[in-house]
Amino acid sequence: MLLNQILKLKNNFEAIGIANTFINWFEFFSGYMSEELDDFQIFVKPIGAKCNLHCSYCYYLNKENLYASESYKTLPEDILEEYIIQHFEASSGTDVFFSWHGGEPLLAGIEFYRKAIELQNKHKPESFTVYNGIQTNGILLNDKWCRFLAGNDFYVGISLDGPAEFHNAFRVYRDGRSSFDKALEGYRLLQQYNIRNEILCVVSSVNVRKPLEIYRFFKSLGVRFLTFLPLVIRDISKPGQVSDISVPAEEFGQFLCKIFDEWVLEDIGRIKIQIVEEAIRPAFGQEHSLCIFKKICGRVPVVELNGDFYSCDHFVDHEHLVGNIMKQSVSDLLNSDKQKNFGMAKLITLPEYCRQCDVREMCNGECPKNRFVTAPGGEPGLNYLCAGYRMFFRHVKPFAEAVGAEWRRRNR
Repeated sequence: MLLNQILKLKNNFEAIGIANTFINWFEFFSGYMSEELDDFQIFVKPIGAKCNLHCSYCYYLNKENLYASESYKTLPEDILEEYIIQHFEASSGTDVFFSWHGGEPLLAGIEFYRKAIELQNKHKPESFTVYNGIQTNGILLNDKWCRFLAGNDFYVGISLDGPAEFHNAFRVYRDGRSSFDKALEGYRLLQQYNIRNEILCVVSSVNVRKPLEIYRFFKSLGVRFLTFLPLVIRDISKPGQVSDISVPAEEFGQFLCKIFDEWVLEDIGRIKIQIVEEAIRPAFGQEHSLCIFKKICGRVPVVELNGDFYSCDHFVDHEHLVGNIMKQSVSDLLNSDKQKNFGMAKLITLPEYCRQCDVREMCNGECPKNRFVTAPGGEPGLNYLCAGYRMFFRHVKPFAEAVGAEWRRRNR
């Protein structure tokens, strides 16, 4: 019965191969599915939106002028210390994760992060364990940086959009020079120093038609953790429309389906793909770990370099400025009516079309920033990517249900 369910995924799967693949997958998946999740995650911007690249699709570049009048260009030590203290105080568990973002956060310099770790150690409750993660374009990575990151057990996310022709389409320096070679060099250094890492690949209209070329490129690099980020840039002048470089919704679904089919045959237990993990969580009775797929969001806010606290990385504007950590605590800001209302709006504004969807629990309407098209019944607020997500989640659903059922059987 189990094999019959899984065989629906692809008619030419061989039964023995599926059985072995499933067993390997189960052993791999059950190991990390039991991990406890933090209640919140804050994206801290130690250098604001400042960056050494000028990626044409970057949604944060236009934030560079937000704090241009500030006398400092890096998060000051007094604000840094206050933030670290408050983060510990707001944490409900003993595992605490600090997330450093930008712009390009490596521009803050190694000494900034040495000070951050010093302050974490100074204020950390005895029973707490601290983790640090940083998201980088990889350009500044060198031996000195990697010795520091490895020595302090950082988790590093690095941006690569596939082979050079796709990566260089958008990820360039201000003078138009390509960044692929330096980014790839940075990734190789992370591997050389055994630094835990994850590839973040933006999927656009440029690379979406080459799913297996993209995926196999990453496999050839020895990538173990992989995230695909759909590029959606709204065209405000045309209701419900997007820019030419945005990923077409249905093609994004096809992209994910093709990669899933190869992953399930060849790479279970070797490569962790974030959206596959998210798709399978409901079958295990698990909450989503990614905010975009949760029923209610608002637990991944931003702290800018002057202590300003915003609702979300995609909503850093006056309307979504909740307060400042030098005037209110992180805990109070996280639990303020304004922040709670922001998160609850994701559920309240979910169209009826989504509420009746057979894969709602896998998606929950995705990110509010992408909800700007009209549902078939005329209701506003449907996600632009709906057709693609629905295609992918329906494609994965038989597999998710089958392995979820087997997991429950084994754990009776």
